Amino acid sequence: MSGVNTRFVVALLLTAALLPGAVAQTEVEQRLRKLPPAHPRLFLSQAGERDLIRSMAADPIRNKLRTALLRRADAILTEPPVARVLIGRRLLDKSRLCLSRVLHLGLAWRLTADRRYAERARAEMLAAAGFRDWNPSHFLDVAEMTAALGIGYDWFYAFLDDNARLDIREAIIAKGLRPSLTTDHWSRATHNWNQVCNGGLTIGALAIAETEPALAARIVARAVNTVPLAMHEYAPDGAYPEGPSYWGYGTTYNVMLIAALQSALGDDYGLTKQPGFLATAGYWLHVFGPTGLPFAYSDAGTRAPGLSAAAFWFAAIRKEPYLLWNEWRKLDNLPLDALRGDRADPFLPLWLAPGMRRPPPPPALSWTGHGTTPVAFHRTGWDENALYFAIKGGSPGTNHAHMDVGSFVVDADGTRWADDLGMQEYESLESKGVNLWGKGQDGPRWNVFRLGASAHSVLMVDGAQQRVDGAAPITASKPGLTVVDLGATYRGLLQSARRGMELRPDRTVLIQDEFTALQSKAADVRWAMLTRADVRIDGPGRATLTRDGRTLEFQVIEPLGATLRLFSTDPPSPTDAPNPGTRLLGFNVETPGGAASRVIVQLIPQSARAAKVEPRPLASW
Repeated sequence: MSGVNTRFVVALLLTAALLPGAVAQTEVEQRLRKLPPAHPRLFLSQAGERDLIRSMAADPIRNKLRTALLRRADAILTEPPVARVLIGRRLLDKSRLCLSRVLHLGLAWRLTADRRYAERARAEMLAAAGFRDWNPSHFLDVAEMTAALGIGYDWFYAFLDDNARLDIREAIIAKGLRPSLTTDHWSRATHNWNQVCNGGLTIGALAIAETEPALAARIVARAVNTVPLAMHEYAPDGAYPEGPSYWGYGTTYNVMLIAALQSALGDDYGLTKQPGFLATAGYWLHVFGPTGLPFAYSDAGTRAPGLSAAAFWFAAIRKEPYLLWNEWRKLDNLPLDALRGDRADPFLPLWLAPGMRRPPPPPALSWTGHGTTPVAFHRTGWDENALYFAIKGGSPGTNHAHMDVGSFVVDADGTRWADDLGMQEYESLESKGVNLWGKGQDGPRWNVFRLGASAHSVLMVDGAQQRVDGAAPITASKPGLTVVDLGATYRGLLQSARRGMELRPDRTVLIQDEFTALQSKAADVRWAMLTRADVRIDGPGRATLTRDGRTLEFQVIEPLGATLRLFSTDPPSPTDAPNPGTRLLGFNVETPGGAASRVIVQLIPQSARAAKVEPRPLASW
């Protein structure tokens, strides 16, 4: 059975195990009926508000956050309320905008008691409440809008008059909660939709629970019983299968769900203890290289993100300040660079552990996560000039995946040398009729250049895509070293294939591939590395990369005399996004039928003193 089908069966079995009532709706309803009617009850109580105000006055870091967050709230005061304007099939950007505004204005109101913030938030919520619907055909839109109005209803309750309360409450119920009872396919999903929808709807349900306790209990019980389907994907080590961008989305909403339950009911029903969930903070720490750039696999962006509120929550829960090593670098750049108006930014001061100071360097230089999409990260240190590589296994058949199994990135001397193009914005493709979401082997998704194998730092055999139903595990991972078995990913193209990467003691990176052609035919294997550096080919098997005033030597150890070339990253189709400043450096290896080949590439940073490579088989790594 393929890895993809296995995950589907596991999801069904887990659903069957969870839905009969790990937490009964009647139990939740009893708790909700005892819930005090007072507001606010979500995320920040009145006592917590007083503590937060005091801590901001005494703590320079919190005061810095306060200044930046109030600056954003002030900017919102002059912006018009949200309007129901779809982009393609989505209202999502408007739902997110509404949530961002309500949260920023809400925190500003609670910190200052300035009525301007409350009045502007009321206008925002009433505008959204007046929409004819929140676009239930794309239910993420509904979930995020429900979260926006749920938080606003709760935080601004004392300010709102009876009519405004009624309008907002009825919108939450009629346009958020009740539609979710019939449009609930996401509750059986194993990806971010489950986390976001359950999180947003639970926030709305807890906000209006005293008015509709039975409905609220149904929503909350469903969330507690079904979100483990998505949380199961963190097991066993915390690796997030959809890549770092969707970690930021799904995991933040998962944390919001847990924090909402804890703040309103004093109980997260065991969600924090789901296998791999707390461990995922290590994934978020290591997925960024010393340059601050992410390993942008799957549908991920290539830019360094702003501060992660969820990372602050994990560091506080785990009582491990080093988990904020990357976030603290961003804090140093406040207020201009780090806070970009992300809708979750107002949670930063709420989830920053009391007394938190500059964290120490993390203790580990390597991190490996197995599960649906295995990944490994290795570095020589936590300074900005450290040597770093990341590599992935997994399957193109997982949610948001690309044909990028075996791809990698490399940082050295403060520069990203081996890179990834990242995702292409969905609407730019959907508006031109491209079906992005079919995962068949010959589906149109794989015709999108950035998603297919030809755009990635992977082996490409006879110009063919990787196998959608193949899955590549990490078979060896030690400090500074990882081996991935790629065989199933090239089923029908190669007999076997493995890739290993190593940080060598001489501060160079070694990439070693071993593959065997099918008995029945020869294989033309393209080896390529995507880079944003300028490339000068110096001769057989040798090139010099230049970027940011630094250089890196690219050397092919095996096969001897490889003919290097640059493969174009120009868009092959009018529907493809441009990829300026990028290129693929590589070569082809002709392997006779039944024969084995080995490729060894060494990357030598300017700061390294390369030693002679003594090749050894991956089986001995």
